Amino acid sequence: MSTFGGLIALVTGAASGIGAATADSLEKAGARVGALDIEEASGRQGVLPLVADVTDGSAVDDAVQRVVDEFGRLDVLINVAGIGATGTVEDNADEEWRKVFDVNVLGMVRTARAALPHLRRAEHPAVVNVCSVAAIAGLPQRALYSASKGAVLSLTLAMAADLVDEGVRVNCICPGTADTPWVGRLLGTAPDPNAERAALEARQPMGRLGSAQEIAAGILFLAAPTSSFVTGTALEVDGGMAGLRIPARPQPG
Repeated sequence: MSTFGGLIALVTGAASGIGAATADSLEKAGARVGALDIEEASGRQGVLPLVADVTDGSAVDDAVQRVVDEFGRLDVLINVAGIGATGTVEDNADEEWRKVFDVNVLGMVRTARAALPHLRRAEHPAVVNVCSVAAIAGLPQRALYSASKGAVLSLTLAMAADLVDEGVRVNCICPGTADTPWVGRLLGTAPDPNAERAALEARQPMGRLGSAQEIAAGILFLAAPTSSFVTGTALEVDGGMAGLRIPARPQPG
């Protein structure tokens, strides 16, 4: 039997990027997957597309119930859905702060709240929240985004402490900058997209962006029943960005 054979997973933010790679990887590893996003995720056999906005509690409740009705139970919750923001602490209006926290933090709260009654009945229950290296490394022009991901890190630890006696493992993954559609849109707004991409690559010690599949591999490690002794952990999959300090590379020319 494959690693996730017979297990049922729900992935939010599953229409693109890290969420899509995670849903695809889980399905290939034997899971049946509910793929939740604000737009329909392209379905494949074993993947149930679910259209819901994580800022809508009723829609989230309905989506979780649909997974249980379709597959019979829920074993794994992967919280990927999130949005970005750029700027210093002076640059984002209160409305944008509320919007980003509503998606990035409260979105995870809503899905966890809906999923936990079902996860408690699972044999190998696990929650994985997608955090960011921005939660642990100060990045310029990312005040709002970093604050939201810092909240995700703290939320993960608190959830892990609350649920450890019930056997529900809760972890988070802290990706570095990955080559995803969101990063592509960010680069598209830069005055010099090529220079901005080079700067993003250079700040990661491995000298490149991560791939959505590399982040998904870390998520599957945390979610797998074989990681049964792992809870309350923040796994950095960031090309060494959080922990390594290397000399600046010489610039070409």
